[in-house]
Amino acid sequence: MYVSYREEGVAAAASSVAGRLVADGVPARLADGDPTLWGEDAEAEAAARLGWLSLPRHSRELLPVLGRLADRARAAGLTNVVLAGMGGSSLAAQVICDTADVPLTVLDTTDPGQVRRALAEGLSSTVVVVAGRSGSTVETDCLLRVYEQRFADAGLDPAGHIVVVTAPGSPLERHAVRAGDQLVPASPSVGGRYSALSAFGLVPAALAGADVERLLDDAGEVLPLLSREDGNPGLDLGAALAASALAGRDKLVLEDRLTAINGLPDWIEELVAESTGKQGKGILPVVGADPNGASDELVVAIDSDDGDVRVDGPLGAQFLVWEYATALACAVLRVNPFDEPNVAESAANTDTLLSLPDLPTGAPSFVDGPVEAYGAATARDLPGLFAELLHTIPRDGYLAIMAYLDRLAAFDAPVPEGADFDQMTDAWMMADPLTLRALLAQRTDRPVTFGWGPRFLHSTGQYHKGGPQNGVFLQITGAVEEDVAVPGRPYTLGRLQLAQALGDLGALETRGRPAVRLHLTDRAAGVARLLAAAQEA
Repeated sequence: MYVSYREEGVAAAASSVAGRLVADGVPARLADGDPTLWGEDAEAEAAARLGWLSLPRHSRELLPVLGRLADRARAAGLTNVVLAGMGGSSLAAQVICDTADVPLTVLDTTDPGQVRRALAEGLSSTVVVVAGRSGSTVETDCLLRVYEQRFADAGLDPAGHIVVVTAPGSPLERHAVRAGDQLVPASPSVGGRYSALSAFGLVPAALAGADVERLLDDAGEVLPLLSREDGNPGLDLGAALAASALAGRDKLVLEDRLTAINGLPDWIEELVAESTGKQGKGILPVVGADPNGASDELVVAIDSDDGDVRVDGPLGAQFLVWEYATALACAVLRVNPFDEPNVAESAANTDTLLSLPDLPTGAPSFVDGPVEAYGAATARDLPGLFAELLHTIPRDGYLAIMAYLDRLAAFDAPVPEGADFDQMTDAWMMADPLTLRALLAQRTDRPVTFGWGPRFLHSTGQYHKGGPQNGVFLQITGAVEEDVAVPGRPYTLGRLQLAQALGDLGALETRGRPAVRLHLTDRAAGVARLLAAAQEA
């Protein structure tokens, strides 16, 4: 595992920061779990959140448990593995399984269409991993309720199909004990975004068939390097991140094309954004976008020479080094890497909205075909709105697209009979909201990020509200054709999804962030109209 600097300015700045850190003994202090590194205000929380540093060793105790779980699932014919969890409870497992090329269905959504798609995958062969540290996350609670009811309606014992991963003493643990679910305790000293090598990452990956022992082996090999003053990849990467941010290069463009690791930037995005984005500070990860050469960009490449910094190594080592580097960068930036003070705000807004008889959507400012626009924009059509939003981005800012939709729906796009691969790809792109990011990014030299709601609320959502006030926000919601009831709750998934969008929009607006909501009255036609308008803008 190693980190190398590909750009002289980055190398010089990182060397200066690393020298100061070494002089203060920070590498060894962090490796030893010193909770004083982030200041007096963060000390108590840090003391309870540094268990991730020893996971390459301590998680090996889980291996026999994981082996028995996997054997039991195979013996019962449970080959369809579904993971219900948000943020740090699901992102690492997704990367592990994608890299190992083993199937895992991740439900980190409240979109009814995406949930119905998962429910249709054969309940008798399904095992659902319900993962959450606190056990109080609304999305996870709803998904657990939906699956329990569906298993029972199908004449299946839910306890035989549900595995719960949670911290000891949590409400989710108490529910699992009452229900007789299989329970795997997670370390209480590990926060969500630092939990890749804990039960949260390992349980679903092992059930899906990934080699989690190899993952821990790779992390274990790099662990001794993290206390060193030289040849320490965590120090090298953390110094580069911190030095660049202090110099104004606070847009972290993550490049991972043509690597053996699949999807790592999505995990890094949560780790870095949620750890650093507070007190008006932060590093903004930019995933899936080409660098545009802006002066505030730092390009970090995974296993390639395409960036200012190159990070090489197997997945288990990457997890640990990025965690160490992020915590170290937070020490330099003087922010607490382990809290997320603004995440609960959107959730509280959502709860308030759900208590109302009707959601206060307001009246649209204009309608452009199957798209309704809500917000303070002066434009009266979509091309004009997109131009206005792009013009509003500050010189050091960014545009964030936040789509509360089914992220798999693009693959439902109709393809002409006998179509070749290029025609299939064109059809999918014209139904994929992600294409909107690429089209708008061509029209600005500012970063354009993309988040699937409500997943991003547990990731970049903290940065949006707690980080620098230089973001412009474009939210997309969609009409629900076939909803999903939530047993024991007075709302459906569709109502919850819209309440989450409105709740987060309210949190942004109270901070004066420029924000617009586009509502698709017909999802497929609406996405097509968005893409056409972006090309006209």
